[in-house]
Amino acid sequence: MTMIYTLLQLNQQVRAVIEDTMADAYWVEAEIAELRESGGHCYMELIQKDEHTNTPVAKASAKCWRTQWYGARARFTSVTGQPPAKGMKVLLSVYAQFHENYGFSWIITDIDPTFTLGSMAAKRRQIIQQLKEEGVYDANRELPLPLFCQRIAVISSANAAGYGDFCNQLADNPYGYRFQTTLFASVMQGEGVEQGVVAALNAIFSRIDDFDCVVITRGGGATSDLSGFDTLVLAQNVANFPLPVITGIGHDRDESVLDMISHTRVKTPTAAAAFLVDHLREVDRLLDDAAQRIARQVGQQMEREKSRLNRLSVRIPSLFAVVRTTQEARLARQLQRMSAALSARLTREHYRLDTCQQSVGPALLRRMDKERHRMEMLTQRVHALDPQLLLQRGYSITLHQGKAVKDASLLKEGDEIETHVSNGTFRSVVTTSKP
Repeated sequence: MTMIYTLLQLNQQVRAVIEDTMADAYWVEAEIAELRESGGHCYMELIQKDEHTNTPVAKASAKCWRTQWYGARARFTSVTGQPPAKGMKVLLSVYAQFHENYGFSWIITDIDPTFTLGSMAAKRRQIIQQLKEEGVYDANRELPLPLFCQRIAVISSANAAGYGDFCNQLADNPYGYRFQTTLFASVMQGEGVEQGVVAALNAIFSRIDDFDCVVITRGGGATSDLSGFDTLVLAQNVANFPLPVITGIGHDRDESVLDMISHTRVKTPTAAAAFLVDHLREVDRLLDDAAQRIARQVGQQMEREKSRLNRLSVRIPSLFAVVRTTQEARLARQLQRMSAALSARLTREHYRLDTCQQSVGPALLRRMDKERHRMEMLTQRVHALDPQLLLQRGYSITLHQGKAVKDASLLKEGDEIETHVSNGTFRSVVTTSKP
C-alpha cells in the first residue's frame, strides 16, 4: 500500500535530508537581482545569467541574518567603497536551509569584497577598453575649457545639499565673479542614474549655445551607491559631449568611469565650484599680466621713439643745412639748365623768324601778281556779260511783273509789260499772245 505523507511530514523529511547531506558551507558566485533590508536582516534574490545571451539560467533566494549582516556589510563597504547593491556580482559563503513553513533558502554567512572589487574593476576595464577602441576615451578631456567659463549647466538632484553648496560657493566667491547656473535635475543614486543623467545631457545639448560647460554633482553621504556612474552608455554620452564635463560626485576613495573620461574630476560639488572660480581667477590674472606687458612694451616703445626723436632733433639743424646746400646747388643747376635751354630756344626761333621773313616777301609778291591777273580776267568776263552791251547791239529785254519774259504763252491779254532798249524803257499792253 502506498504511504501518504502530510505536507509537513514531507517538508520535514526534505529538511532532514538537506541537513544531513548538505551540512557544509559553500562559496557561490552570483549576481544580486534584488536586495532589501528589513529589521536588520538582508534579503536577496540571486541570479546567474548565460555569458553569451545574458539569459537567466538559475535563480535562488538568500538571507543574511542581522548578526552576520552588520559585519559583512561593513567589511564589504570598507573595501569596495559602497554597500552591496542590485547588479553587483558577489561571492557569498552560504549554507542550505529548508524550513517547513518558508521553504528553501541559502543562508549567507559572509561576503568576499575582493571578488566584487575585482568584478567592478573588470567591468570598468571593459568599459574603458571599449571607449579607447572607439577613440573617445580622451575626447572630452581634450576639449578646451572656455576662458570665460561662467554659464554653467548643472546636473544634480534638485534637493541635494551638494547642489546648494555648489551654487553658494560660486555666488560667494571672494573676487565678485558672476556665474549663471541652470539646473537639469536627475536621479543621482541607484538604477536611475544612467537614464536621468543621459536625459539631462540631451536637454543641455538642445540648448548647447547657452552654456560653457557641464558640471555633474552629487554631494553628501560618506558611502552610497555609485554603480550608476560606471555604465557604458553614460560614459559614451559624456565622452562624446561637445562641452567640457566637470564631475564632483562626492567620493574620494574610488574613481568611477565617469570620473576617468570627464574633462576634469574633483572630489566634491564645492571643489567643482572652487575649480571654476580658480579658473576664472587665472584668466583674470593672465589678462592683468597681458595688460601689464602691453603697458610696459608700449612704454618702452614710447621711450625708444622719444629717444630717437631727440636724436633726430639734434641732427635736424645740421641735416637741414646739408639739405639746404644740396637743394640750393640743385636749384642753381636747374636754373642754369633752364637759362641755357631758353637761350637756345630763342636763338632757334629767331633763326626761324628770319627765315620766314626772307621767304614771305617774294611769296607774297607772287601771290599778289597771280591774284591781280585773276581779277583782270574776271573783269573782262563780267564786262563781256554786261546786258547793256547787248542792248546797244539792238537787243531788248521785256519784263512782266519785274521778271524777264522768256515764254510768250505765259502772257495773256491785258497784261502790262515793260520793255528795255539801249536808250530807254517803254510799257505795252498785250492784245494777242502766241507761243
